[in-house]
Amino acid sequence: MKKIELKIEGMTCAHCERTVEEAIREAGAVGKASRANGSATVTYDENTVDLQKIREAIEENGYSVKS
Repeated sequence: MKKIELKIEGMTCAHCERTVEEAIREAGAVGKASRANGSATVTYDENTVDLQKIREAIEENGYSVKS
């Protein structure tokens, strides 16, 4: 399992955090978003989940992934 922190722009409320976390889950990973930090900590199996798919899932919901 790999654990990374993604910088995410556009989260302003608890709903935003839940939306980002759900997008991460749908991409096959586990994540905890924090609007206060402007980031999400993501844990995933790099053998089965593509990091780019996680980024795309977040961006499809209207947020910008910066790292």
